[in-house]
Amino acid sequence: MFARFHHSRKPLARFIAFMSLAWLAACDTGLQEMTDVAPTADTSRAVQVALLVPGGSGQGSDAFLAQNFENAARMAIADLNGADITLRVYNTGGDPAQAASVARRAVDEGAQIILGPLFAEAANAAGVAVADRDVNVLAFSNNASIAGGNVFILGQSFDNTARRLVQYASRQGVNRFMIAHGQDIGGEMGRDAIARAIRGNGSQLVATESYPLSQAGIFSSTQRLVSTAESTGAQAIFTTAGANADLPIIATGLPEAGLDIEQTRLIGLTRWDTVPQLLELSGVQGGLYALPDQGPDTLFRNRYEAAYGGKPHPLAGLAYDGIAAIGALMARGDGALSRSALTTSQGFRGTSGVFRLLPNGQNERGLAVATIQQNRVVILEQAPRSFGAAGL
Repeated sequence: MFARFHHSRKPLARFIAFMSLAWLAACDTGLQEMTDVAPTADTSRAVQVALLVPGGSGQGSDAFLAQNFENAARMAIADLNGADITLRVYNTGGDPAQAASVARRAVDEGAQIILGPLFAEAANAAGVAVADRDVNVLAFSNNASIAGGNVFILGQSFDNTARRLVQYASRQGVNRFMIAHGQDIGGEMGRDAIARAIRGNGSQLVATESYPLSQAGIFSSTQRLVSTAESTGAQAIFTTAGANADLPIIATGLPEAGLDIEQTRLIGLTRWDTVPQLLELSGVQGGLYALPDQGPDTLFRNRYEAAYGGKPHPLAGLAYDGIAAIGALMARGDGALSRSALTTSQGFRGTSGVFRLLPNGQNERGLAVATIQQNRVVILEQAPRSFGAAGL
């Protein structure tokens, strides 16, 4: 945790009490490639789905997440037309060894596909445990390092977000990017995703700068970051900073160090609207970030609250999405739960808009591009509603 912010930075002081999502870190152990086989699902009988949740760890936050995942999955099952799914829930305790054990037990008990787990090390372990059983795993993680083989990630990935923002910025004439990232695993993964997106788009990566993840370390780095941006002619600083961690300090410190945000705009790899007070900071004004399709996202959250009497955890929709994808495949009548079926180019419709699973185990989601103007979120480009549309 960061130390208390200096009293002269009043907008920053209000961030201390907030909690928000952190990107999920995990090991980088890869999975072996698999042949395109999977248990055949007889559409005349119920499809057996194992839901692996982080319950049983003794942590209240994990128990809350576990219940949210189960609630969302059961909501999705109730919404299906023509697809019969039997759901069995297994607690992983957030532990990789336990995740591997319950994944094997789930398959022994008839599971034809696994939904979850959440934490990437646990998801990786579950995938390895059932790889020789030809069962695919739709994990809730967003960590691309575990994707591949029989493991698909459902969480919004850094690569997906970076591509969307770089492509949009390029269409607005921004082609010279500088990366600013925190000195931790998440920052380094974000840095690499941004660099891939810049190079893949044919834009220029003019500089990469890092900073230590402490209040003093970030403020002491801001002058260097601004100097680098000015000397390299960067049109944008693409930052990995998170709303509940380093972004408040970055968004305050860079303008204080002399950054002209009208000439060098800030672009964010993470969502900026999860903490309302962040919208007041000078550094985010006119910047860019990506967010899900707000129409279906709002609809899901409202329906969930009406059904269960409380707001869903921001990750709960991933469980709904997994069931929706399985249901869509079953409705086609071929009973396929194979890699080729899961990676259909048409994709699926989920709680935050269209998404599809990619052959490399990652995913692509339709994202909107937003900015902050006068302390308010303004959508600059709506999320695409189908694949092949602008923005995908």
